[in-house]
Amino acid sequence: MKALEFPATTPPLDGPESLSNVIEAAKSGDLAPFETLMRRHERLVLVTALRLLGKLEDAQDASQEVFLRLYRNLGKVQASDNLPGWLYRVTVNVCHDARRRRPDETSVEEAAELVSRGADPQQTATRREELRALELSLRLLSYKERAAVVLRDLEGLSTEEVAHILSTSQATVRSQIFKARIKMKDFVERYFRRRV
Repeated sequence: MKALEFPATTPPLDGPESLSNVIEAAKSGDLAPFETLMRRHERLVLVTALRLLGKLEDAQDASQEVFLRLYRNLGKVQASDNLPGWLYRVTVNVCHDARRRRPDETSVEEAAELVSRGADPQQTATRREELRALELSLRLLSYKERAAVVLRDLEGLSTEEVAHILSTSQATVRSQIFKARIKMKDFVERYFRRRV
């Protein structure tokens, strides 16, 4: 099976700070290169966790767990490995475990804060309302549907990549996304009809 290539959310590390060099330096126990890895991938992990869990505090806890697991498994990580793919997979698993332990609570205001700092008040209010509808519609989904939609539609991964991360078939991912989109669309339409 060929290795899947995930889109880079940040520009690749070049020159002396190449991903290979940073990983190798972090393996030697130096914390500075590990912090570089964390900084390069913290947004990917935090935003994915926030979309899966719906609450900033829970997403931050999940992010810490993901990077703790990365640190513990650095010896197994090869420079040729796809680190973003590994991080997505671990983030989904950590969030799944967190959702089983806690009731689902959504804090849309926190999500809006992350997305739109500095926007004008009208845009912020509109964006906050859209985010509220999106977050509430995500709550209607089963965890598997939610993970598939977040990874495919919100993170922009391919169906093949999502299937690999979720350890399922592409057909299953397509089915989960199709069902999820219908549920979300129906909810959002009802939500905005009630608001008018």
